[in-house]
Parts: sequence; structure tokens; C-alpha cells
Amino acid sequence: MFMAQNHLQFIIEVALIIHVGILLLFNIVAIPLSMVLFIGLVITVAIALLFGLDATFLLLPFMSHHEFTHPFGAFSVFAWVTVTAAANLLSEVGIRSSSIKALSLILFFAIAIGGGIMHRSFLFLWFLGWAVGYIIMSKSFQRSTRISPRTIVTWVIAGIAAFGILELLSRILDKAVLSPLLRIARIEQYSTPSLKMVINNTTFWGHVKGACHWGAQCLGGSDGYISLPLTFIHYFSLPFPLFYGVLVIKKDYIDYMLPGIFGIAFDFGYAGLFAILGWSLIVICSGFTILRKYRSKRKEGSRRYLGREALLIGALSAFIAQTIVGLFLFTRSINGSAMIAYIVLSALVMAHVVIIKRKL
Repeated sequence: MFMAQNHLQFIIEVALIIHVGILLLFNIVAIPLSMVLFIGLVITVAIALLFGLDATFLLLPFMSHHEFTHPFGAFSVFAWVTVTAAANLLSEVGIRSSSIKALSLILFFAIAIGGGIMHRSFLFLWFLGWAVGYIIMSKSFQRSTRISPRTIVTWVIAGIAAFGILELLSRILDKAVLSPLLRIARIEQYSTPSLKMVINNTTFWGHVKGACHWGAQCLGGSDGYISLPLTFIHYFSLPFPLFYGVLVIKKDYIDYMLPGIFGIAFDFGYAGLFAILGWSLIVICSGFTILRKYRSKRKEGSRRYLGREALLIGALSAFIAQTIVGLFLFTRSINGSAMIAYIVLSALVMAHVVIIKRKL
């Protein structure tokens, strides 16, 4: 009765389970600032090591890499911003945190280098997450945002230099996978025909039957262009259409070459696109509303919600960054394993909406 019949139903069911689970966890377990800081540091260091090892395997011969930036890219933004917010909250209550801030700076560049070598799209997510987190923390802690035209130009030049270094390394090491220009050339080659396929065949509830690569067996929606990880589907032995081997190229026309709004619209229709856009707005608006309440409690002298405030700043920053990159730049940043991160971040924001006051 509750078994999902297609990819969309499976995504909704998993999202509901994750949201309810995290909501219950938030209202059962105490979340002190010290615990948030410790767990955040452990996760951030682990992700930095994971990205570094994966980038090393990519450059070494006879070694296989795993592209951890897809499942853990948004989580890295969440963990790092949470640690930074926790360090700032320690300063707010009069506890020195200069060593933590120094460590977070080192981790910032370690993750940026490791993840950037693996995927250039991760750099967009990483720096956008940093920018969103910086703005949110500036407002939360009433500090002036030092974003001047000179700062913007400096970061743009740094970004161009980073892409230039990657292109140079790709030619010196003869590693085409590192080349940003190759990715741009692929987008130029495949994005236009992919866009035509989406626009000409998208309907309100999905797409025209036969428009996808299954031909006559095309379902007309939820054909797997947008899905949860294949391991999830295999684990539950669900009979959904899946992309294997050379068929992955067919999925890449949407997954890698188009922004998420087109991929979601093609597989779930305009109704699915409006639903995800609406939910994203609800999550973001709810997050900022709760954040204002936490800030007012802190100004009144309460330290009860400091841990929750740090978590919310991190989750909200990562959710906003992944929403922008996934929906408006690269479908891959919000698809497959990245979708699990997106659902978890959504749940980590919405869990703050309901706070059960426990009585001893």
C-alpha cells in the first residue's frame, strides 16, 4: 500500500521519513553549542581529508576516485559554516575562539582545493555557500559586511586564476578531466539540443510519452532523470527505470548540461517544478524567521538556543547555496546522491519550526 510506484513517489516518501526523523531528534536530544562545535569540526575535518584523498587518487595512475563532492558537497558547506557560526557565538558570550577560527580558515582552503580539483561545479557551491553564510552571520551578529567592489573584483580574479591553474594542470599532467574548458565545450555542444528536447516535450505533469530515450516504454514522467541514488532503489528492489552504462550519457544531457529547473520540469512536469520552487521558498523564509527568534532570545541573555542557532545558520546557508546552484546552474548538484543532502538540509532547517518544551 505504501510502496512507491515511481521515482517521484519514492522521493516524497524518503523526504517525509527524513523530515519526521530529524524533527523528532531535534525535540528529543539536547543540542548544546559545545556539542555542535565538536561534531561540526569532526565532520569538516573528515570531509577535507575525504576530498583531499579523492583528488589525490584522481591525479595518480592506477587509482580509482569516487567523486565525493556530489554526495558531500552541500554537507561540507553546512559543516564549515556551522563551525564558523559556533566560533562567532562563542565570541558573543565572551569565550575566545581565535584558534577555532584559524582552523576553520585552513579547512576552508583545504576543502576548496580538494573539491575544486575534482569538480569545478563544486567551487560554485563552495564559494556561494561561504558568501551566503558570511552575509547571514553578519546580520545575526550585527557586524558590517565588508563586501566592497574591490573585494568582489579580488574574488573574481581569484576564481579566474583557480580555473586557469586547473587548465594548466590538465595540460601538464595530460588529465583532460581537470580541464574547465573541456566542460564548457561540452556544455556548448549538448546544452542547446537538450534544452530543445525539454522545452518541446515538457507537460504540466511530466513529459510527452516517447520523448525520453526509453521510446515506446517511456512513462511520460518520473523516468529516472531525477532520482535518488541507485543504491537506494536497489536496496528496496523497486522496479523503476534506471540508467546504466552507456545509457548514463542519455541522462547526462539533462543531469550535467542543464540547470535543475529544466530537469525537474521535464521529469515531473511544471507542477513538480512549481512544487519544488514553492517548498524551497517555504524552507528559506521559515529559516530566517526562526533565526530572528533565536537572535532575539540571545540578546535577552538566553544561551539555551546557541547550538540550534549555529546549526540553523549552517543548514540555511548550505540549503540556499545548493538551491541556487542545483536549480539554476547544474542539475547534478541537486540530483542523485546530492538530493539526499538537499532533503537532509531541508529537514535540518524545518526541524527548528517545531520546538517541544520538555517538562522534567
